[in-house]
Amino acid sequence: MPQTYLITGAGTGFGALAARALASSPAKPTVFAGMYSHDSNTAPFEADLATFNTQNSTDIRPIPLDLLSQSSCNAAVSTILSTTSGRLDAVVHNAGHMNYGFAESFTAEQYLRLYDVNVVGAHRLNQAVLPHFRTQRQGHLIWIGSSSVYGGKSPMLGAYFAAKAAMDSLAQTYARELNPWGIESTIVSPGVFTKGTNHFADAMKPGLEGVAREYEDGPTKGVGEQTMEGTAGVVPEDADPVMVAEALVRLSEVPRGEKPYRINVDPGQDGSEEGARVVDRNGDEFYRRLGLEGLLKVKM
Repeated sequence: MPQTYLITGAGTGFGALAARALASSPAKPTVFAGMYSHDSNTAPFEADLATFNTQNSTDIRPIPLDLLSQSSCNAAVSTILSTTSGRLDAVVHNAGHMNYGFAESFTAEQYLRLYDVNVVGAHRLNQAVLPHFRTQRQGHLIWIGSSSVYGGKSPMLGAYFAAKAAMDSLAQTYARELNPWGIESTIVSPGVFTKGTNHFADAMKPGLEGVAREYEDGPTKGVGEQTMEGTAGVVPEDADPVMVAEALVRLSEVPRGEKPYRINVDPGQDGSEEGARVVDRNGDEFYRRLGLEGLLKVKM
């Protein structure tokens, strides 16, 4: 039977591209596209998906999903299970929100908001879907993280990078604790893409405007502009966010029990692959020292 996917934040960016790429793949899975908008208007996203379905004979189904609400997460999973005869095979934790500005210029509440969206939101959805995965003793969690966790970090994105690092750490723990249940995990670490998404345009702006102006007029004057210019210079011209969607399609074709633990999609080559390799190796070795090596492989 065709598999069923749930992708969060599938209205735009990586999520929208992934929904289309997976639904168009030879296996033709059913893809539930989690819909959320800051202005509560997801109609344009849903209309685009309807057109895509008609033109490509795909099965992408928009579904309301607010990761800041446990009841919304529960309702989305319940709807999926009731309309697919209990079929849900993979969840893609893609939804996220970025910031752009000097670290001090964001309020504590803004930091908490970014953490809530990028980290706690994935946890809420896990609490809705994992009882089903554990009952069926299989499933696949796919976490869309960031190469910044173990690679180069620019200024101006500190709060976002911190949230992504927390997400990566949480994904690692979840992976080990779920392996005995037959549930696989993959952390996908995209690099920077300056075109093809709305990440920078939709980024959270500093809440402390006075602090932001002090940085912009002081010895850090020009850092924001240089960061954008420098980032554009290190990202290849042909870097297209569809690369992330294509990586998810290839991942879907890997047999159960052989899913990779981590995938890097980093055209800018910021060193994340090498850094993650060291961290993951050290983590595996520590589990062995604890006598928990049985948590390192998914139970089939």
